[in-house]
Amino acid sequence: MNSPPETPSPAERPAVTDAELLTAHINGDPHAFSEIVKRHRDRMWAVALRTLGDPDEAADAVQDAFVSAYRKAATFRGEAAVTTWLHRIVVNACLDRMRRKSVRPVADDELIEAAERETPLPDQTVEREVSMEVSAALKLLPSDQRAALVLVDMMGYSVEDAAQVLNVPSGTVKSRCARGRAKLAPILSHLRNRTDLNRVSSAKGAELRDG
Repeated sequence: MNSPPETPSPAERPAVTDAELLTAHINGDPHAFSEIVKRHRDRMWAVALRTLGDPDEAADAVQDAFVSAYRKAATFRGEAAVTTWLHRIVVNACLDRMRRKSVRPVADDELIEAAERETPLPDQTVEREVSMEVSAALKLLPSDQRAALVLVDMMGYSVEDAAQVLNVPSGTVKSRCARGRAKLAPILSHLRNRTDLNRVSSAKGAELRDG
C-alpha cells in the first residue's frame, strides 16, 4: 500500500509571486492584497518619505496609494513588475500632495528618527547632520526633479527602472536628475570633499532596496 504524499512544508512550497497575488485579489481572494501590502509597504513608505520629507504626509500618501491600487488592480496589464506599478502609484500620490498643498515643516529629529527607525547607521552624529542637510536641500527642488533624484540617487534605482516608475522616457529622467544635481551642487558644495554624503545615500538606498 502506497503511503499518501507528504504535504510540502512552507519552506518547500513555491513562493507566490506578486503578480499571482494581484490576480488572486482580482478574482476575489480576501487575503491576497494584504500580503502585497505586507511585502512592500516599508519600501513604498521609504520612497514617499524621501520625496515628501514628512513622515505623516508620507504615511498618508502611501495609504492613499494602496487604496488606489486596491481599487484599480484590474487595470494592471502586466507590462511592468507589480513593484514598479506600485511605485508609480505611490510617487503619483506624493506628487499630487505636493501640488495640492505645501508640506508642513518637519523637525529634523523627527525626520531622521523616522528614516532610520529600523537600522541606525554607524557614526550617527555626522551622518545625521549630512542627512538633514540633504533632506532640506531636496525640498528646494521642483517635484519632478525631486522624485527622479530620490529614485536614482537615494533609492539606487537605475535610470530605466526610474523611468518606468515615473512613466517617462529614460532621457527625461536623466535630464531631471542632471538639473536637480546642478541645483543641489552649490547648496551642498561644503559636503563635496566628505565621503559621508555618498555613504548616507548609498547605504540607506541599498538597505531600503534590498529590504
